[in-house]
Amino acid sequence: MPFETQPASDPLGRAAAPEPGSVADVVRTWNARADLYLELFCHELDGKPFDRELLAAFAARLGTRARVVDAGCGPCGHVAAFLAEHGLDVLGVDLSPRCIELARLEQPGIRFEVMDQRAVAPAANDGPLDGLVSYYSLHDQPKRELPDTLAAWAAAIRPGGRLLVVAKEGAGDGVIDDPLGTGIRVYWAEYSEAELRSAAEVAGFAVDELTARDAYDDEIRARRIALSATRR
Repeated sequence: MPFETQPASDPLGRAAAPEPGSVADVVRTWNARADLYLELFCHELDGKPFDRELLAAFAARLGTRARVVDAGCGPCGHVAAFLAEHGLDVLGVDLSPRCIELARLEQPGIRFEVMDQRAVAPAANDGPLDGLVSYYSLHDQPKRELPDTLAAWAAAIRPGGRLLVVAKEGAGDGVIDDPLGTGIRVYWAEYSEAELRSAAEVAGFAVDELTARDAYDDEIRARRIALSATRR
């Protein structure tokens, strides 16, 4: 799968495309494909027992009414809904206004806000978060941004709080054809277990468990990595 790392130039002198993997680029690509993603994946957890077990264990470790963020919640809001069904107080955040618009329609009982996943630290009078879930939210940004992203999450979560990161395994880090088949070019970053562990530990998390599973039949052919960690 070929990767590009620089935006293409425009010979007609039109406004340049956003820098690949930038905030503006994530907004552009997810606004364009949010509706299709919702159509394809709104019920994906129904067929993913491994993922449901991960999320249920995350919720059980925190307990009822724990305050958590679903980072990069997307247009379905299904992860936020699952966590809420397991007793958590959930806020879903996403850079894409269209994703948030659709998530609010899909899950009207849950709060969703347009927000950078690295800007989730609560107001001082609200206190820190109890936990955060990143369910494939790291794939839209360059891998070089991983340390800063995890550091921002560590700053937002209380000591003893929980982090769950789910990501696709691989070495990719650049622009590819959209795997959803939309015809647009999207940023795509993949990770190794070692990369996720190292970045989490440097940011201030103790890694409790690092597991992996093969892709289900209807998924992109890449192993899934799940990192569970505690804020030190």
